[in-house]
Amino acid sequence: MRALGIDTSNYTTSAAVFDGTAGRNAGRLLDVRPGELGLRQSDALFQHVKHLPDRFAELEAEGWLEGISVVGASTRPRAVEGSYMPCFLAGENQGRVLAGVLHVPFCPVSHQQGHIAAAAWSAGRPELLDAPLLAWHLSGGTTELLYVHPQGTNVCAARIGGTSDLSAGQLIDRTGLLLGLDFPAGKALDALAAEAPPCRGFPVRRNDLTFSLSGMENQVKQLAARGEAAGRIARFVLETLADVVRRCTDAALERYPGLPVLCSGGVSSNRLLRSVLDGAVFARPEYSADNAMGVAILARRSLEGGRA
Repeated sequence: MRALGIDTSNYTTSAAVFDGTAGRNAGRLLDVRPGELGLRQSDALFQHVKHLPDRFAELEAEGWLEGISVVGASTRPRAVEGSYMPCFLAGENQGRVLAGVLHVPFCPVSHQQGHIAAAAWSAGRPELLDAPLLAWHLSGGTTELLYVHPQGTNVCAARIGGTSDLSAGQLIDRTGLLLGLDFPAGKALDALAAEAPPCRGFPVRRNDLTFSLSGMENQVKQLAARGEAAGRIARFVLETLADVVRRCTDAALERYPGLPVLCSGGVSSNRLLRSVLDGAVFARPEYSADNAMGVAILARRSLEGGRA
């Protein structure tokens, strides 16, 4: 019994199949012009429509599209009222058509729910989805601390903290653009930071479980204007992010003692962050970034729940 999942985020086109134990994700980053930070929604939607057939062809060539019993797709960024981005229409429409042609159920989920499921599965901890936990969703568009609990065969994620303005991924990408790195800049900035000695990051103020990163952009610009080395700037930014995420995690665990902490989203693959969040569960790096595996996992769980 296999589940096909589709995710068309603002940066990645992906399709994945999950059979209950193993799976295969076929993904492709969208093309962003040099010197630009991301894409307009209309451009992202066009690229998804263009790239999805090749993602299905990858899966078909390896025999993964045989025996599909359910089709899932991410239909919105988060499972909350008013959450909407046009780029998700590409995956949702393809998913509904495929489910109809195959005469199988269609399972809509949110992009964020997919991230959480992919993180738990890729870390070898799928049982985390069956009990309450704390989860970070750290990406180019989102930096949220979540209280997650089971909701039928899916998960319900309630925001309890995170940034009030700039996301961690936006800060990383804007720093990368300033340093002449390609978009998205996460991997390259991580590599630059590894070449620099440890330093003290900017002491971001925390308001309970919420914090602001908008002032960090000015800090980065000032460092660049003073001629600081690229590695030093990269290290400063990542040390700052790791420190404030750690402090918020510690505060959340005081409120919710004993809950596991799961980290998802592209920023969670950062090495500094992983080193300071002792005891947290991290997605494998290839499943930290946007992918459709979590969508396929939740679609299969939905089918299993319906049959039960």
